[in-house]
This record gives sequence, structure tokens and C-alpha cells, in this order.
Amino acid sequence: MYALADCNNFFVSCERLFRPDLNGRPVIVLSNNDGCAISRSNEAKALGIRMGAPLFKISDIVKRHDVAVFSGNMELYGDMSRRVQQTLMEFAPAIERYSIDEAFLDLRGIRDTDFDALAKEISRRCLRDTGIPVSVGIAPTKTLAKIASKLCKQYPKLRGGCYMHREQDIEKVLRKFPVTDVWGIGRRFSKHLTERGVTTAFEFASLSKEWVRGLMGTTGLRTWRELHGEACIDFEAGFQAKQSICTSRSFATEIYDFAELAEQVAKFTAMTAEKLRRQESACGQLSVFAWTNRFRQDEQPSKGSSVAVPFETATDSTPEMVKAANRALQEIFVRGCGYKKAGVVASAIIPASEVQTALFDTRDHARQHRLMSAIDSINGSMGRDSIIIASQGFGDIKMRHEHRSPRYTTDWDDLPTVTVK
Repeated sequence: MYALADCNNFFVSCERLFRPDLNGRPVIVLSNNDGCAISRSNEAKALGIRMGAPLFKISDIVKRHDVAVFSGNMELYGDMSRRVQQTLMEFAPAIERYSIDEAFLDLRGIRDTDFDALAKEISRRCLRDTGIPVSVGIAPTKTLAKIASKLCKQYPKLRGGCYMHREQDIEKVLRKFPVTDVWGIGRRFSKHLTERGVTTAFEFASLSKEWVRGLMGTTGLRTWRELHGEACIDFEAGFQAKQSICTSRSFATEIYDFAELAEQVAKFTAMTAEKLRRQESACGQLSVFAWTNRFRQDEQPSKGSSVAVPFETATDSTPEMVKAANRALQEIFVRGCGYKKAGVVASAIIPASEVQTALFDTRDHARQHRLMSAIDSINGSMGRDSIIIASQGFGDIKMRHEHRSPRYTTDWDDLPTVTVK
């Protein structure tokens, strides 16, 4: 058996945890630069606010219905996600973090257990220990477990947990479950299926293997088998190192000055290098890109450009990567253009233990590694960016976050205060 634990309206739930006065009130959380709604409370959904709706298009609804609006507070959300993961680890031999608000639990080998009671207990404990409501679905496959978790959100009487295993129950659910919501189908195949009259998960599961393989290949066939109760998606226990790491942001206003843009790119590069070290990896190539505002017709060039810088020896060194990023930015920067977005991508990633020094590379990599370890240790204990590379500058990333809540659990200055009267 597999379990899927899915935090309900996660970003909104994190905000409500420290603002209980928001319970029952419509709430939305916005993307970078306060652009679009990326998390909505059930009350906000009932008002017709769609996922990804730009704030300026729903401003009338926000004002008319007193919708609480928050800028994304990823430090808070990441910390709360970690706390939920810690609670989940108490219930299974291994967990697989699927996203910031979802995790699979490996329940194979667990026998003589009331799985329905277990699902409800996991949900209850997560709420008790973290304050975050979590829907837990348990089923013979990962795909069915995700469907079971969705049922918990639709039917409160399930009390946060659903065990779906009997064939008749699975068929009953699949007959009503939209094929567009099945994990692994995707937008492109959803369109093809609906055009052919396949609108439910049951209708998809009723197709022949040959038809599914012909249209969707082995990936679609794997999903088809999962709906039939055959576990085909491997459980990836433990930490999985990323094969590429991208750090980018859209800016609140266009940046015309090279030094100002270089400072922002240096920040993104330092964040990328830190992520590499965290997963004990090194990259063989760094790409830098910068785009102008595509909504302005007077900008030339209108789409921006990018350039890749290879490293002779794969690296996770912040100074080395920042220097490379600055050289790359000099190649693509065009004076007179206002850049609205920029970022870096680390690729050709390998484990740090497998890095081979180039033949004519005489640098002391061991010393550089000790330096980076010391900086990471200090930043970890004293707070992010306590020590930085000078080219990063001392300002924040130039983003709009007019509605950001305090970072209650990750910043000493934002610790909640209690007033006793």
C-alpha cells in the first residue's frame, strides 16, 4: 500500500495558522511580484477566483468580498513543509517528498493494519502537531492514492483520511473522477482524450492497452495500469539530487543599469551554489539569461537572450560561479533595454565526490571547499546572508511583495508576540 499526504490549500493554511481570524474568510496567496493567485481558500474558490488569476483582473472581487491577500512567503512555507514531513516520518519506514505540500508514504510490508484508521490518524496528528490540515489517501498504487486524497477534500465526513482498495469502490470513484485530474495524464493528453469522448478515469481505464500505448506511449500505459491496481511507479525513498537547478525572478520594475542587474544575478548564482552544496553536488555548466518586458512593444530586443559558461572542473564554489555569471551577463546585456526577468541555471550536475580536476587546473579546491563549508555553517547558525560575496550587494531581490506576512518561524525579528491583558 501507498499513502499520499496532501496539505490542503497549503500556502493559505500556513497564513491562517498564525492568523486564526482569517478562518472562514476568503484568502489568496500571490506569486512572485504579487502577480497571480497560486493558492486559494475554499471560500475564495467559491467566489470564482481561479488558479493563476492575475490580481489586477480579480481586484473587484477582492474589494467586494473583503478577500485577504498575501504575497508569497516561501521561507515560512518551506519551514512548515519540513515540520509536516517530520510528522509523516513517524508513520512509515520511508517517505518520498513529491512537492512542497505533498509526500508519498511507503506502507509496503505493513500488515494487519486498519489502513482507514491509519489515514485518519496521520491527518489528525499533522493537524495537531503542525496546525496544517492534511488529506491522506491510501491505496494499492500511487495514482489511486492521489485520487483517494482528493476525495478527502471533497467529502469532510472522511475526516481527512480515505482508504480505497476494494474493486467496487475504486470503480465507483473512477466513474465520477475527471480524466483531466488523473495524475500522469497531463494537459496535452487530456485534450486528446476528451476530444475522443473519454472524460472520466473509468472510461480511460476501460480503453485497451494497445490503444493507450499507441496514443500515450509507455507513460500513459503505466498510468492505465496504476488505475487497475498494478503498482508501476517506483518509490523514490530518500533525497533525490536534482539534475539541473534554476534560480530566477521577475523584477518589480525594469532594470536598465548593468551593475544593478549584475547584483541581482550574483544573488541568484549564490543561491544556486548553496543548493548545489546542500545536495552535495557540483555543476559543469552555468547558464545565465535576461529578458526584457514582453508586454512592452518599445523594447529591443524584446525576448532577451542567454549564454552558457562551461567549467573545466565541475564546481559548487560561490565565488567561481559568480565570476562566471558576471562574464556571461556582460555578453548578453544590451544598454538601453529594461530587463524584467533574469536567472541562472546550473546543469551538467554530478556528485561532488565524483569531481575530477582538469589536467592544468592548479587551484586549491580543498581550500575552496573548506571556505564554502565555513560560510554555509555561519549562515546556517547566524541567519541567511550573514556572510555574502560582495558582488551580491546588500539589498534584497528587487521583487514586489507588498502583502507579505512575517516570517514567523525563520526570522528572529518576526517571532510572534503575545500581549497579555
